[in-house]
Amino acid sequence: MSTTTISVTGETPYDVTIGRDILDGVSAALDPGVRKVLVVHPPTLAARAAELRDRLLSDVANGPREVLLAEVPDAEQGKRIEVAAFCWQVMGQADFTRTDAVVGYGGGAVTDLAGFVAATWLRGVQLVQVPTTVLGLVDASVGGKTGINTAEGKNLVGAFWAPRAVIGDLDELASLSPNEATAGFAEVVKAGFIWAPEILDIIEADPARAVDTTTPEFRRAVELAIDMKAQVVSDDFREAGQREILNYGHTLGHAIEHAERYRWRHGAAISVGMLYAAELSRLAGRLSDTAAERHRPILESLGLPTSYRAGAWPQLLATMQRDKKSRGGMLRFILLDDIAKPTVLQAPDESLLFAAYQEVGE
Repeated sequence: MSTTTISVTGETPYDVTIGRDILDGVSAALDPGVRKVLVVHPPTLAARAAELRDRLLSDVANGPREVLLAEVPDAEQGKRIEVAAFCWQVMGQADFTRTDAVVGYGGGAVTDLAGFVAATWLRGVQLVQVPTTVLGLVDASVGGKTGINTAEGKNLVGAFWAPRAVIGDLDELASLSPNEATAGFAEVVKAGFIWAPEILDIIEADPARAVDTTTPEFRRAVELAIDMKAQVVSDDFREAGQREILNYGHTLGHAIEHAERYRWRHGAAISVGMLYAAELSRLAGRLSDTAAERHRPILESLGLPTSYRAGAWPQLLATMQRDKKSRGGMLRFILLDDIAKPTVLQAPDESLLFAAYQEVGE
């Protein structure tokens, strides 16, 4: 199957390449002068990371290259300052210079961490992202937002740092469990609600084929989601304006992740967050009943959760008020005026927020 190239433009342009058996593109994306590469990966990908290292070593045409592997904890446990410090230590002991590079090889948490390490080492070295999960492919690896978590919340420490390239090898998704693939697909669903309704049509036509990583329907939905994000971040790299729409479902979703100590998958939390945002949109008089009610059957047809503990509301509200999306202490939510028509609601009344939560609390 041929490759698809989606370009991210703006101040630091790069391409997202989607296809199969395209890992040779990692080496091609690096400058010829790169002599040291750190491949950041989770334990589950240790053997495949070693294969990627061998590829990077064999592709050198301009002198010797050293490729080091940094194995980090999987999922959100890897997005900690202690883990970033471990990567910095490896780079420091190997004398990495500003002309060297980091490769993020794993899911969204790994690419977030790798991007943060690349952005902060010597104030920035080259970065290539190789996402191996659906979430990593459509969301975390595209857009240049990097970050780690703190005890107070998710992604509160981070940097904007664009990669040289994103290599989206669909063969890397083959080993994903159905649950993991579906959880990651929540970000694709989000793209359907805020930008590309064709995604929603694909899901409603056949949910099983939509999340099957081997089908044309899955590839089409993923490419639509990546194209959406590429267009948005090209115009607003540092989230000063339109990029904020990508936070649909994320204000409550991040609070749920924090409450669960990141034991919930990101996509599962965002699923509940989207249903909440849809209900908030309806109660605020912005979204029709028909559009709001389209959320639940789509999410449930994919096996994504649509409810959370009713008694957790005070804790969730407190966490949302600390969220990095707040401005001047005022909560901000991305809502919908209609499908594919996102808008901002600032400083909503707490009674309205609580009323909307009744739709997802159980």
